[in-house]
Amino acid sequence: MTILSININKIALLRNSRGRNYPDVRAFAARCLDLGAGGITLHPRPDQRHARYSDVTELGELCQSRGVELNVEGYPTPEFLAVVKANRPAQCTLVPDAPDQVTSDHGWDLQKDGEFLRPILAELKALGIRSSLFIDYDTQDMALAKELGADRVELYTEPYAETFGTPENDTILAGFAAAAQRAQDAGLEVNAGHDLNLQNLAQFLTIPNIVEVSIGHAVIVECLELGINDVLRQYVAICRPNSK
Repeated sequence: MTILSININKIALLRNSRGRNYPDVRAFAARCLDLGAGGITLHPRPDQRHARYSDVTELGELCQSRGVELNVEGYPTPEFLAVVKANRPAQCTLVPDAPDQVTSDHGWDLQKDGEFLRPILAELKALGIRSSLFIDYDTQDMALAKELGADRVELYTEPYAETFGTPENDTILAGFAAAAQRAQDAGLEVNAGHDLNLQNLAQFLTIPNIVEVSIGHAVIVECLELGINDVLRQYVAICRPNSK
């Protein structure tokens, strides 16, 4: 079984755009858990344009009360790490994002960044926080990720999503399967995320032993698309109570 962790960033972005707590991030996260999600993911960026550092505390309390995991992901700035250390989520996923980056678009270069990551991974381990490294599927450095102290890797799945339904799909999917196997052979557990959705997720999960997927943007878009009929029907009924 694969754990579905819902990334709440887009709900936080909507909240921030209005300057008040609507939509309520905690309430939305709780509803996702009520509907069967197995965990919650947050990716607070330095400008806190969507998820805020305060959300880590609030959603950490929610997840703990529900017996599920909070995954906090981001670039390990001192401020980010201070929030992680203060709240001790079940998992911290380290992502090589630049401060002004719109969204994640590559994994770590462990040959270049490994010695930067090593003491951070050791700190997380000492605090009992599971660590995961965001990583490209074509890297040959899975054993190095383990040697640096990571517990898991998260495969960056945009290359798979981009080729889904094209003639390249089988080749790319096989590449991801090989990456997962290399990671598992090195003693790492495997997560995955980025641009996974209702159309491409089932095929991706034919890869054995994917422990967790985190999905955010697609979930929100699909909720809008698939839920619009019922929502608009209710609005029309309120505004035009005598119409049929």
